Amino acid sequence: MTSRHAKVFVLDMFHETGLAGSLGAILESSAGSTIRLQRESWSFDEFRYNNGRFLDLVSSFDPDVIFLVLDQLEREQLQELMAMVCGSLRQPAIVVSGGAGPDQIVEILKLGATDFIVPPFKPNDVLPRLWRVLDQRRNGDPLALVLKKKLGLEQLVGESSAFLSEIQKIPLVAQCDASVLITGETGTGKELCARAVHYLSPRSGRPFIPVSCGAIPSELVENELFGHIRGAFTGAHAPQPGLIREADGGTLFLDDIDCLPLQAQVKFLRFLQEREYKQLGSTKTNRADLRVVAATNINLENGVRDGRFRQDLFYRLNVIPINLPALRDRREDIPLLAHHFLAKYSRDFGKECRGFSPGAMARLLGHGWSGNVRELENVIERAVVFAGGTVIRRGDIMLHVPPAADSCASSESFRMAKARVVEQFEREYIEGLLKTHRGNITRAAQAAEKNRRAFWELIRKHRINMDAIKTSQM
Repeated sequence: MTSRHAKVFVLDMFHETGLAGSLGAILESSAGSTIRLQRESWSFDEFRYNNGRFLDLVSSFDPDVIFLVLDQLEREQLQELMAMVCGSLRQPAIVVSGGAGPDQIVEILKLGATDFIVPPFKPNDVLPRLWRVLDQRRNGDPLALVLKKKLGLEQLVGESSAFLSEIQKIPLVAQCDASVLITGETGTGKELCARAVHYLSPRSGRPFIPVSCGAIPSELVENELFGHIRGAFTGAHAPQPGLIREADGGTLFLDDIDCLPLQAQVKFLRFLQEREYKQLGSTKTNRADLRVVAATNINLENGVRDGRFRQDLFYRLNVIPINLPALRDRREDIPLLAHHFLAKYSRDFGKECRGFSPGAMARLLGHGWSGNVRELENVIERAVVFAGGTVIRRGDIMLHVPPAADSCASSESFRMAKARVVEQFEREYIEGLLKTHRGNITRAAQAAEKNRRAFWELIRKHRINMDAIKTSQM
C-alpha cells in the first residue's frame, strides 16, 4: 500500500469539549499515512482581533486542509469566520461541530465548507473524508464528473419556492459526507433526489445502490444488507457479499427506512457508528466507506415516539433533512412538469406531441394528485400513447379519479367509489382508442381485444359522441 502524506491545520474554537484532541489523535495515529498536524485553540473574539496572525500561521505551515472545530455561533459570527477561512485561503475547510442544527449545517456548506463532520466520530468517519477531499482537490473536476452533475439535477423539475427551497440544498450537501434523510409523500421524487445527491458528489464515479426496505421480508433484511458466508445457514451454498459491500466507495440509498426491523436497526446503527460490520456466519470484521441517504414517506419522529424506530438511529440519519413537498403544494409546477414529461415520452414513443389544449391543462391543474409527480408522469405517458395529434386534448387526460369527485371520495362507500372509478376509466379508455384510430370502431375494438359488438355496446353505454370524436381528428 502506498503511504499517504498530508499537512493538516486544526483551528479549535470549542476547546472545552476536547473534540480537537480526539480529532488530532485520530489524524496522528493514521496507519500507513504520515500526517503533520498543527493545532491552534482560539475563541471567536481572539480570532476576530487576530485574524492577521491566523493568516500568517496558515501561510507559514501551508497545510493541505483546514479543520474548524466549532461551537454554536451567531449567524454574523459564522459568516465572518467562514469568509476569512474559505474566502481568504485556498485550502479546503472541513467543519467539525456537534452544536449545529440542519439549517446551520446547510448554511456552513453554503458559506464554503467542503465537508461537515458530526461527533462522536471514529477514524473511519474522518480519514476517508480527508483523503477524498484531498484527492478531489488534486484531481480537479474531470469532464465525466461535469456530465454527471448535469445528470444529477436535470430530472428535478420545478420553479416553486416550496420546491426550490429544498432542492437548492442538494449541490451543497452533496459535497460533504453527512447522512441525509429525505422525507415526502409517495411519488414526490425521493429516489431522484437521492440520485442527485450521489451524482453531484465526489462519490459519483462509484456505485449508487438503492434498497427498498419495505420490499425485503423482515427475516432477510440483515442478510441483504450485510451478506453471508458459505454455510452460514441452511441453503447458503455460496457466499453473498451484501449490499453494503456493493455500495463501498459510493452511496447506499435506503428507501422506506421506516420499514427496517428493530433488530436490523441495531446492527445498522453500529455500522454507521463504526463503519464496520460482520457478514452472517463470519467472525471477520469488514469495513466499508460509503455515504448513507435514507428516505421515508412517514413522520419518523412519530415512529420514535411509538417505539417502532430507534431514536439514536434517527439522529444518525437526520443530520441533513430534505423534505420534498407534495404536488398539491406546488401546483404552479404542474405545467412545467407536464411539458417535461410530454417531451420525454414524445421522444421515447416517436410522437410529435408539442403541447396541451386549454381544456387538458385545466384538467391537470384541477386534479388532486394524491400520487404526486409519479402519478402525473403516468398520466402524461398514457396521454402521449393515445394522442391522435400534436396537441394533448382534454379527452387524452385519463385520470383515475375525476377532479370533481376528489372531494367526495371520502363520503361514499367502497363499492360506489370503485364503480365510479371503473366507469370513468372505461369511458376515457374507449375515447382514447377511438381518437388513436380516428373513429374506426373495428380497429379500436381490435386494439382493446374485444369483438366489434361488445366494443360498440361500450360506446353506447358511455354515450360517446362519435361525431365529436371524428371532428376532433379533422
